Amino acid sequence: MSVVTRFAPSPTGFLHIGGARTALYNWLFARHHQHYGDGGRFLLRIEDTDRARSTDAAVDAIYDGLKWLGLDWDGEAISQFSRISNHQQAAHQLLQSGHAYRCYCSPEELAEMRDLAKKQGRPAKYDGRWRDRDEKDAPPGVDPVIRLKSPLDGETVIDDQVQGVVKVNNQEMDDMVLLRADGTPTYMLAVVVDDHDMGVTHVIRGDDHLTNAFRQVQIYKALGWDIPVFAHIPLIHGNDGAKMSKRHGALGAEFYRDQGFLPEALRNYLLRLGWSHGDDEIISTDQAIEWFGLDAIGRSPSRFDLAKLTNLNGHILRGLDDERLLDLLIPFLEHDITDDIKIRLIKAMPGLKERAKTLVELADSAVFLVKNRPLEIDEKAKKVLDQEALSHLRNLRDTLGSVSDWSHDTLETCARDYAEKSDLKLGKVLQPLRSALTGTTKSPSIFEVLEILGRDEALARIDDVL
Repeated sequence: MSVVTRFAPSPTGFLHIGGARTALYNWLFARHHQHYGDGGRFLLRIEDTDRARSTDAAVDAIYDGLKWLGLDWDGEAISQFSRISNHQQAAHQLLQSGHAYRCYCSPEELAEMRDLAKKQGRPAKYDGRWRDRDEKDAPPGVDPVIRLKSPLDGETVIDDQVQGVVKVNNQEMDDMVLLRADGTPTYMLAVVVDDHDMGVTHVIRGDDHLTNAFRQVQIYKALGWDIPVFAHIPLIHGNDGAKMSKRHGALGAEFYRDQGFLPEALRNYLLRLGWSHGDDEIISTDQAIEWFGLDAIGRSPSRFDLAKLTNLNGHILRGLDDERLLDLLIPFLEHDITDDIKIRLIKAMPGLKERAKTLVELADSAVFLVKNRPLEIDEKAKKVLDQEALSHLRNLRDTLGSVSDWSHDTLETCARDYAEKSDLKLGKVLQPLRSALTGTTKSPSIFEVLEILGRDEALARIDDVL
């Protein structure tokens, strides 16, 4: 069987972490079957029937987030709103087959039902008063809703690929609304019709939709359609076990992009939040596609830990090819990058990336290589450059100026010889030099910095300070 999965977000905000993981699991499952099975497709549907809350900006944020994460979808994205006529057609099909009926209850009657149920300590349910009533009794001027004739006895059973066999007594459910009085579909109907028409075979989503699945299964059965395979994955919690919130990192994909996280690192981290493959922690995209299956998804909620994501990002960042890392770094530098500066950055990359966990950190440590002279000296560096330090720096500059072999080892020997002759600890010599060359008190090896900047630029920066 060819597998078809879908990701169906509502465009009411950014692509949040939970949604990104859901999209990733659907994408991996489809790509696994595309490469190792009978075929797989990953579809994107924008559930934009709530026109008051859906915005074009939110749709664009979803597209951008998925593209940044590298989760490409097959075919064109589908707008649920554009398919309202299909939803209405399905509701009228159920009317004709006797699986649905028109309900003429007024808002006041529904409110009375809820109040009575509350007083009697019962769940608030529709009491089915129009289920078998003749429409000739319909009050004038009332636009009806269309309700499903839910089974009155027995159970609705789902063999969920993550949760196992789950069931609900049909007496616990009422006759849900399929079409509102204004002709717009409810979420339950629209999802079923869209999944059927799109040929979705596997519905992989958060377990907060598990109760919805029971109602959707009843609609599938009433329409005589094949029911897809369900897999309801546990939600992501914060690192303290509480419901995920902004303080835990429940932010949009664009936040992680702008904070300098790598898409492959976020994919790797989200993959491991609820799915495992032995003791493997670092999993390439190709490996994830090969190994991914629903059977390895756990039933317990996962805990999102920003510190662990940051450490993982640093590990993956350090393993990237320097040329690719340069391409990723340039947008974070906010400077005009000439070919000469690119060469300088590539030379510095091995030392710079060993100390960085994000592209933002990498840019912070590399910015001294791209700034125009004279450098802005930060407060800590200014404190280092006192009169005594400037005196030693002046003498060291004269010594460096006589060096013909501008290489790491030669420059280190030169600085050590100067410190020894001046009866100084090496740090007393190097800290003023670092402050002058970088404008800060932190950098890669100062001899690497000297070599990477080159003779003319390095001496010019020292002269600026002096």
